[in-house]
Amino acid sequence: MGIGIAHALAASGANVDIVDADLEHAETACEKVAAVFAGSVALGKISAEAAIVARARLQARPSVAALAAGLDLIIEAVPEQLELKRSVLAECARRDPLVLATNTSGLSIDALSVGVPHPERFIGMHFFNPVWAVPFVEVVVGKATAQVTCANTLLACAQLRKQTIVVRDSPGFASSRLGISLGLEAMRMVEDRVATPADIDRAMELGYRHPMGPLRLSDLIGLDVRLDIARNMESAFGARFTPPNILIALVAAGDLGKKTGRGFYDWSSGEPAPREFPS
Repeated sequence: MGIGIAHALAASGANVDIVDADLEHAETACEKVAAVFAGSVALGKISAEAAIVARARLQARPSVAALAAGLDLIIEAVPEQLELKRSVLAECARRDPLVLATNTSGLSIDALSVGVPHPERFIGMHFFNPVWAVPFVEVVVGKATAQVTCANTLLACAQLRKQTIVVRDSPGFASSRLGISLGLEAMRMVEDRVATPADIDRAMELGYRHPMGPLRLSDLIGLDVRLDIARNMESAFGARFTPPNILIALVAAGDLGKKTGRGFYDWSSGEPAPREFPS
């Protein structure tokens, strides 16, 4: 997700620092963004010159402390773990950005703001994967978020050519609360042998005109991320969000979706292919 966000920012004309605790990982992320630009050149979407200019806007950094102070925007995009995000956000806040944002798909903005000295400058920016293909950001305001912070965030999203909605801080916000409900029920249907993952997805794609079925989408998001969201939602809303056993088992086996090559589909070829699930 961080790679996608960095790509969107660089493509919009912004100078972008990519931070990772391992500098080599940050440099690899820059090259992955460059590869996305190269793919756009191959498809005729941008010129080779534009790709070179955009790549030049990217800089790898080994730590948050290496960032300049007073940046316009810092977006945290570490895994969906409350204490990890709080720790990283506290570091980011020391750089005194105009807007400090978290890319969370379900954690409470108010809970994440603990340890942030200026919560009025803190906001949620929920991007969707793949960021370069989905023209949408869910903007989440906490109790302390200032109106000017929300306005600045909406301006940033407009620069990224993203459409937005603004939602109040609530578990799962709007998109994740609805999306995880559909995804978990689709997983229970696989458990119950109602239909194959591919046919369940086709039902939503053809019958309801969803651009992608809930199981393929879950594989793209990452089943570990889906499990984290489900557990957070379960703690907030109870048993209706209890993660299905099949999701727990796949994550325990390391089958996290496209990023590991297997999830509800086999991604070893780069494209989703059916896989068998035991009765």
